[in-house]
Amino acid sequence: MKIAIFGASGATGLLLTKRCLARGHTVTALLRAPESFPMRSAVNVIQGSAFDSAAVAQTIEGAEVVLSALGARSLGREEVLERAVPQIVAVMQQKGVRRIIVLGSAGAKPGALDKQPAWRRWIVEHLVYRTLLKWPVASQRAQYAALSASGLDWTMALPPMLTNTRGHGKWRLDPDALPPNAIRISREDVADFMMQQIDNPQWIKQAVYIAW
Repeated sequence: MKIAIFGASGATGLLLTKRCLARGHTVTALLRAPESFPMRSAVNVIQGSAFDSAAVAQTIEGAEVVLSALGARSLGREEVLERAVPQIVAVMQQKGVRRIIVLGSAGAKPGALDKQPAWRRWIVEHLVYRTLLKWPVASQRAQYAALSASGLDWTMALPPMLTNTRGHGKWRLDPDALPPNAIRISREDVADFMMQQIDNPQWIKQAVYIAW
């Protein structure tokens, strides 16, 4: 299968790329700095920015599935998703590519903490989301809005805090809110879940919470 990957050089993007190659998929990755990408010899490299529609179009050309692990790399106002996701959606619509699976975060939808203890819900919603994570949360909500309005066959994984520890090989899923007492999950498990969605129609046109 031909797969286009955005955000391939990030922590989760690297895991997705490795998994795609291990499964024999043909990968095209859009990279700002290909020379520092450890798998550059094994993928089709497009050098450029996800903000550039021409580079995005080159990356998606011939793809059957798009994977995105794009996201903010700081807590500041970067607007990566606000700028990149509409470009990706527009190109997919133009080229007739339907399937996109993206990495999001739990804050992408209101009500994410409805199944958590009241004290934790208040702290996260009133202190964390409105101060420390204000801009990353705004970006994730913009991504969710763009995908929801796209008409594409999209799936958005919504984890809480991501860790770089080994995956458990199992997780809890919930379409409505983070599962009770969900705090973290490894990037490995989220990458495995995203890979499973390539052939799984269950979560099409949905954002789903995933946590240990």
